[in-house]
Amino acid sequence: MTNSTEAQKPQNTKKNKKKGATLDTFYGAKIQNTEQIEEDIQENSPKSSKGNRNSPQTHEEFESEMTKKMEALWEEKWEIMQKKFMHLQNQFDQTVKENQALKQELIKQSQNTKKLEENIKYLTDKVIDLENRGRRENLRIIGLPEKPEINTKLDMVIQDIIKENCPEILEQGGNTATDRAHRTPSTLNPQKTTPRNVIAKFQSYQTKEKILQEARKRQFRYKGMPIRVTQDLASSTLNDRKAWNMIFRKARELGLQPRISYPAKLTIYFQGKVWAFNKIEDFQLFAKKRPELCGKFDTENQRARNT
Repeated sequence: MTNSTEAQKPQNTKKNKKKGATLDTFYGAKIQNTEQIEEDIQENSPKSSKGNRNSPQTHEEFESEMTKKMEALWEEKWEIMQKKFMHLQNQFDQTVKENQALKQELIKQSQNTKKLEENIKYLTDKVIDLENRGRRENLRIIGLPEKPEINTKLDMVIQDIIKENCPEILEQGGNTATDRAHRTPSTLNPQKTTPRNVIAKFQSYQTKEKILQEARKRQFRYKGMPIRVTQDLASSTLNDRKAWNMIFRKARELGLQPRISYPAKLTIYFQGKVWAFNKIEDFQLFAKKRPELCGKFDTENQRARNT
């Protein structure tokens, strides 16, 4: 009997240690009461006696008691884990709400930015239009020689240009007087070989328009030297008009009677109709759809050949 009892003890100890190891490693968490449970197992484990087979506590009762303790311990740990999980879940929900609020704010700011950009463009266009209207009595003379005798008497030189190129305006009694005339820019750049432009402000808008119409019909000259007379416009509008230069020249070669109208709109005469374009992209799309024009207005290829 003694040998049988002693053979059972190592098996129980091994079984208890295995349970203790399982407690230690559940979810990777160390349970602080595990050592105390193991001590309770050793102290309260049933002892066998030689003379009496009945022990104070049977093995089944001991095992049931230990199981209840472990279950109580697991219940406690499980509640702690649930509380932590709920805390993390609440934090996650709060983060989601904050992200949604930030997203809505970002959309709102994006809409405000778009409105600001539209307002800026509107105001910029208004300022440019006002500047152009403030120049409506002006003419820009290009190619007038850069000489002291000309620069000091620009008003008289302009009258000579009118007499030489459109004397009928004087014959009709038109007011050709100018309020002022000056070179632009105000200072001469010695590195540039071309003369500066001359800006002339006329007292009469009608007279200025008549001179401009005559300048569109033929080449103006000053004492036999060719010059150009154009409408004076804001620098941004002039740049927009210059962007049409290559297309304008090609359209003139093809007999399309091109014109640049205010502020920077191209008009051509094609197949018995007048066509107007505000953007280069619109004209290129128009040309691609017409076999007679397709491939003849490729501005990128023209720039490559010029370079």
